[in-house]
Amino acid sequence: MTAACEYAVELLDVHKTFGKTPIIRGATLQVRAGERVAIIGPNGAGKSTLFNLVSGRLAPTRGRILLDGARIDGLPPYRIYRRGLARSFQVSNLFTHLSAFENVRCALLWSLGYRYAFWKFLAGLDDANDRADEVLEMIRLDKRRDVLAMNLTYAEQRALEIGVTIAGGAHVILLDEPTAGMSKSETARFVALIREVTAGKTLLTVEHDMGVVFGLAERIAVLVYGEVIAFDTPERVRADARVQEAYLGPVLAGARAPAGV
Repeated sequence: MTAACEYAVELLDVHKTFGKTPIIRGATLQVRAGERVAIIGPNGAGKSTLFNLVSGRLAPTRGRILLDGARIDGLPPYRIYRRGLARSFQVSNLFTHLSAFENVRCALLWSLGYRYAFWKFLAGLDDANDRADEVLEMIRLDKRRDVLAMNLTYAEQRALEIGVTIAGGAHVILLDEPTAGMSKSETARFVALIREVTAGKTLLTVEHDMGVVFGLAERIAVLVYGEVIAFDTPERVRADARVQEAYLGPVLAGARAPAGV
């Protein structure tokens, strides 16, 4: 990432149409380097589509998407990943029959440029093995290193997904519903973990839990019918009459950050 670039991620008048149906309608968003941003909105607002556009799973119908000042719209996901942007998904993408350590190492092998032909020499890949252990310690799974992913608790699996996402050293992290399905106590611990492992990085997250949003995000983008109708601090978004009318209403006014955050 170049020091001269103020924005890590920029969407400039981005549109996405499926057939004749517009899903994203002129979205503009500029996320500063090192900033934590939450994207919220009602179901069907286009949040997942927006993430798919930024990560390269979809190409915009028109408009520009920039990473560190360079255009990435139209690039395949693996090229965007190697430029420093990684994302997690709502649906788990773990290798359930591999251990926690092996899941993280697989992600690292791609980022370090190893081809499949070299994977039979895994025991000798000290750089990948050492980094995998470092990541597991960061996400508090070092003592569960050799447990198969399928045998981890739900919260541990979500933590492992975070580990897989950050393993390659990406400086821009996209998290899609990271606390979905967690209890209140698990959520509070997980928000603290996200804060810790993404320190110094740029974070974009889609999240429905307003307590998580207000406890984690420095700015909030509100997406309604494919348009960004507000992008501001949590306090200003909370008080925005347009946001309350379009989406949040009393839910926003009563939201609280998770205990301990």
